[in-house]
Amino acid sequence: MKKAYAFFLLLCFCILTMPLFAQEDDDEGIDTEADWYGELPSLYSLGDKTFNISLGLTFPVLFFHEGELIKSHNVNIIGGTGSLAFNYFLSSNFFVGGEIGGQFNGTLAENMLYIIPIGIRSGYQFIIWKMEIPLALVIGIAPQTYRGQGYVGLFLKGVASAYYRFNPDWSFGMDFSWSWFPQWPKEPHTNTDGNFINLIFSARYHF
Repeated sequence: MKKAYAFFLLLCFCILTMPLFAQEDDDEGIDTEADWYGELPSLYSLGDKTFNISLGLTFPVLFFHEGELIKSHNVNIIGGTGSLAFNYFLSSNFFVGGEIGGQFNGTLAENMLYIIPIGIRSGYQFIIWKMEIPLALVIGIAPQTYRGQGYVGLFLKGVASAYYRFNPDWSFGMDFSWSWFPQWPKEPHTNTDGNFINLIFSARYHF
Protein backbone atom coordinates (compact mmCIF):
# COMPACT_ATOMS: atom_id res chain seq x y z
CA MET A 1 0.00 0.00 0.00
CA LYS A 2 2.86 2.41 0.86
CA LYS A 3 4.55 1.70 -2.49
CA ALA A 4 1.30 2.31 -4.37
CA TYR A 5 0.75 5.56 -2.49
CA ALA A 6 4.31 6.71 -3.19
CA PHE A 7 3.90 5.85 -6.88
CA PHE A 8 0.66 7.83 -6.98
CA LEU A 9 2.34 10.89 -5.44
CA LEU A 10 5.27 10.60 -7.87
CA LEU A 11 2.89 10.35 -10.82
CA CYS A 12 0.97 13.42 -9.63
CA PHE A 13 4.25 15.32 -9.20
CA CYS A 14 5.36 14.41 -12.74
CA ILE A 15 2.05 15.51 -14.23
CA LEU A 16 2.07 18.80 -12.35
CA THR A 17 5.67 19.64 -13.32
CA MET A 18 5.46 18.68 -17.00
CA PRO A 19 4.51 22.24 -18.10
CA LEU A 20 7.76 23.54 -16.57
CA PHE A 21 9.79 21.46 -19.04
CA ALA A 22 7.64 22.41 -22.01
CA GLN A 23 8.64 26.09 -22.05
CA GLU A 24 10.24 27.35 -25.27
CA ASP A 25 13.86 28.46 -25.34
CA ASP A 26 12.99 32.11 -25.86
CA ASP A 27 11.35 32.11 -22.41
CA GLU A 28 14.71 31.62 -20.72
CA GLY A 29 15.60 34.36 -18.31
CA ILE A 30 11.95 35.32 -17.82
CA ASP A 31 10.31 34.39 -14.53
CA THR A 32 7.11 32.69 -15.65
CA GLU A 33 6.32 31.01 -12.32
CA ALA A 34 2.94 32.13 -11.01
CA ASP A 35 2.91 33.74 -7.63
CA TRP A 36 -0.05 32.06 -5.92
CA TYR A 37 -0.15 34.60 -3.15
CA GLY A 38 -0.69 37.40 -5.64
CA GLU A 39 -3.48 35.72 -7.60
CA LEU A 40 -7.14 35.14 -7.12
CA PRO A 41 -8.20 31.49 -7.17
CA SER A 42 -9.49 30.45 -10.55
CA LEU A 43 -13.14 29.52 -10.84
CA TYR A 44 -14.07 25.88 -10.79
CA SER A 45 -15.17 24.14 -13.96
CA LEU A 46 -16.83 20.90 -14.99
CA GLY A 47 -14.88 17.91 -13.68
CA ASP A 48 -13.07 19.64 -10.80
CA LYS A 49 -13.18 17.61 -7.59
CA THR A 50 -12.56 18.02 -3.87
CA PHE A 51 -12.06 15.54 -1.05
CA ASN A 52 -13.01 16.66 2.46
CA ILE A 53 -11.72 15.40 5.82
CA SER A 54 -13.71 16.74 8.77
CA LEU A 55 -13.65 16.39 12.58
CA GLY A 56 -15.61 18.32 15.15
CA LEU A 57 -18.18 18.58 17.90
CA THR A 58 -21.91 17.94 17.92
CA PHE A 59 -24.48 19.49 20.27
CA PRO A 60 -28.03 18.18 20.86
CA VAL A 61 -29.19 21.67 21.98
CA LEU A 62 -32.73 21.04 23.30
CA PHE A 63 -33.97 19.23 20.22
CA PHE A 64 -34.55 15.63 21.30
CA HIS A 65 -38.28 14.99 21.10
CA GLU A 66 -40.43 11.95 21.77
CA GLY A 67 -43.97 12.87 20.89
CA GLU A 68 -44.47 16.18 22.69
CA LEU A 69 -41.75 15.54 25.30
CA ILE A 70 -38.30 17.11 25.11
CA LYS A 71 -35.64 14.57 26.11
CA SER A 72 -32.42 16.50 25.57
CA HIS A 73 -31.77 16.70 29.31
CA ASN A 74 -30.78 12.99 29.11
CA VAL A 75 -28.05 13.67 26.54
CA ASN A 76 -24.64 15.16 27.28
CA ILE A 77 -24.21 18.64 25.87
CA ILE A 78 -21.23 17.71 23.66
CA GLY A 79 -20.48 14.73 21.42
CA GLY A 80 -18.03 14.00 18.62
CA THR A 81 -18.45 13.70 14.86
CA GLY A 82 -16.35 13.23 11.74
CA SER A 83 -16.83 12.58 8.04
CA LEU A 84 -15.24 11.99 4.64
CA ALA A 85 -16.85 13.68 1.64
CA PHE A 86 -16.32 13.87 -2.12
CA ASN A 87 -17.55 16.71 -4.35
CA TYR A 88 -17.73 16.78 -8.15
CA PHE A 89 -18.30 20.16 -9.79
CA LEU A 90 -20.86 20.40 -12.58
CA SER A 91 -20.01 24.07 -13.20
CA SER A 92 -18.00 26.82 -11.55
CA ASN A 93 -20.50 26.90 -8.66
CA PHE A 94 -22.70 23.77 -8.56
CA PHE A 95 -21.45 20.46 -7.18
CA VAL A 96 -22.73 16.99 -6.28
CA GLY A 97 -21.12 14.19 -4.30
CA GLY A 98 -21.40 11.84 -1.37
CA GLU A 99 -20.24 11.46 2.21
CA ILE A 100 -19.96 8.99 5.06
CA GLY A 101 -19.53 9.95 8.68
CA GLY A 102 -19.72 8.87 12.29
CA GLN A 103 -21.15 10.44 15.41
CA PHE A 104 -21.32 9.55 19.09
CA ASN A 105 -23.16 11.12 22.01
CA GLY A 106 -23.16 10.01 25.62
CA THR A 107 -26.05 10.24 28.07
CA LEU A 108 -26.12 11.15 31.74
CA ALA A 109 -26.67 7.46 32.50
CA GLU A 110 -23.34 6.72 30.73
CA ASN A 111 -24.94 5.06 27.72
CA MET A 112 -23.75 5.84 24.19
CA LEU A 113 -25.64 6.70 21.02
CA TYR A 114 -23.76 5.86 17.80
CA ILE A 115 -24.84 7.10 14.36
CA ILE A 116 -23.27 6.40 10.94
CA PRO A 117 -24.81 8.80 8.39
CA ILE A 118 -24.31 7.89 4.72
CA GLY A 119 -25.70 10.24 2.10
CA ILE A 120 -25.56 12.07 -1.20
CA ARG A 121 -24.91 15.79 -1.28
CA SER A 122 -25.38 18.75 -3.58
CA GLY A 123 -24.71 22.42 -3.21
CA TYR A 124 -23.63 25.80 -4.49
CA GLN A 125 -20.29 27.51 -3.83
CA PHE A 126 -19.45 31.21 -3.66
CA ILE A 127 -15.86 32.43 -4.08
CA ILE A 128 -14.68 35.72 -2.60
CA TRP A 129 -10.96 36.28 -3.15
CA LYS A 130 -9.32 33.24 -1.47
CA MET A 131 -12.40 32.42 0.58
CA GLU A 132 -14.66 29.62 -0.64
CA ILE A 133 -18.15 29.45 0.83
CA PRO A 134 -20.04 26.28 -0.12
CA LEU A 135 -23.65 25.66 0.95
CA ALA A 136 -24.75 22.03 0.81
CA LEU A 137 -27.71 19.77 1.50
CA VAL A 138 -27.16 16.10 2.40
CA ILE A 139 -29.81 13.36 2.46
CA GLY A 140 -29.37 9.65 3.13
CA ILE A 141 -29.70 6.85 5.64
CA ALA A 142 -28.29 6.63 9.15
CA PRO A 143 -27.77 3.32 10.98
CA GLN A 144 -28.07 4.01 14.73
CA THR A 145 -27.24 2.01 17.85
CA TYR A 146 -28.32 2.75 21.42
CA ARG A 147 -28.19 0.34 24.37
CA GLY A 148 -27.83 -2.65 22.09
CA GLN A 149 -30.81 -1.73 19.92
CA GLY A 150 -30.44 -0.78 16.27
CA TYR A 151 -32.41 1.41 13.93
CA VAL A 152 -31.89 2.50 10.32
CA GLY A 153 -33.69 5.63 9.22
CA LEU A 154 -33.60 8.80 7.21
CA PHE A 155 -31.23 11.64 7.92
CA LEU A 156 -31.03 15.18 6.59
CA LYS A 157 -28.25 17.74 6.98
CA GLY A 158 -27.78 21.35 5.95
CA VAL A 159 -24.22 22.69 5.82
CA ALA A 160 -22.71 26.18 5.58
CA SER A 161 -18.91 26.30 5.29
CA ALA A 162 -16.09 28.79 4.92
CA TYR A 163 -12.66 27.74 3.60
CA TYR A 164 -9.45 29.68 3.08
CA ARG A 165 -7.60 28.58 -0.08
CA PHE A 166 -4.13 28.07 1.35
CA ASN A 167 -2.60 26.97 -1.97
CA PRO A 168 -3.84 25.44 -5.25
CA ASP A 169 -4.15 21.99 -3.64
CA TRP A 170 -5.46 22.60 -0.13
CA SER A 171 -7.99 24.76 1.64
CA PHE A 172 -8.84 24.80 5.34
CA GLY A 173 -11.90 26.02 7.19
CA MET A 174 -14.95 25.30 9.28
CA ASP A 175 -18.37 23.77 8.73
CA PHE A 176 -21.51 24.75 10.61
CA SER A 177 -24.31 22.26 10.10
CA TRP A 178 -27.65 21.03 11.40
CA SER A 179 -28.47 17.30 11.33
CA TRP A 180 -31.87 15.70 11.73
CA PHE A 181 -32.25 12.01 12.62
CA PRO A 182 -35.89 10.95 12.89
CA GLN A 183 -36.89 7.59 14.36
CA TRP A 184 -40.37 6.69 13.21
CA PRO A 185 -41.40 3.19 14.34
CA LYS A 186 -44.87 1.75 13.79
CA GLU A 187 -46.41 3.45 16.82
CA PRO A 188 -46.65 7.24 16.15
CA HIS A 189 -46.61 8.13 19.84
CA THR A 190 -43.07 6.73 20.12
CA ASN A 191 -41.64 8.82 17.27
CA THR A 192 -38.34 10.45 18.20
CA ASP A 193 -36.61 13.33 16.38
CA GLY A 194 -32.94 13.89 17.08
CA ASN A 195 -31.60 17.31 16.08
CA PHE A 196 -27.94 18.27 16.33
CA ILE A 197 -25.89 21.38 15.69
CA ASN A 198 -22.35 20.56 14.52
CA LEU A 199 -19.20 22.69 14.60
CA ILE A 200 -16.52 21.05 12.48
CA PHE A 201 -12.94 21.75 11.36
CA SER A 202 -12.31 20.62 7.81
CA ALA A 203 -9.52 20.28 5.22
CA ARG A 204 -10.22 20.03 1.47
CA TYR A 205 -7.93 18.58 -1.15
CA HIS A 206 -8.51 19.90 -4.67
CA PHE A 207 -7.81 17.78 -7.75
